[in-house]
Amino acid sequence: MGIGSDLKKRALGLSAKAVERLMADEKRAMQIAEAIGKVQRGKQALDKGHEELMRTLHVATPGDFKTVGKRLAGLKRRLRELDEKLDELAQK
Repeated sequence: MGIGSDLKKRALGLSAKAVERLMADEKRAMQIAEAIGKVQRGKQALDKGHEELMRTLHVATPGDFKTVGKRLAGLKRRLRELDEKLDELAQK
């Protein structure tokens, strides 16, 4: 076992102990869960605001790129199918 993997193993063990101690108190665990929930809701609101701003500025959003990517993949697949059919017809 190398020194790097040994350090990783120790760090993982220490972090597991720290989280266990942190979550041992139910009240503290609930506070942490609430804080994480607030952070997640804040991120969602920020993402929504970011997307709205980009649309207002007429800039493509990451969601737009994802949609276009999916449509292009579908078109590419359909083009490949048509090419195969044309090859079959040409061989006859």
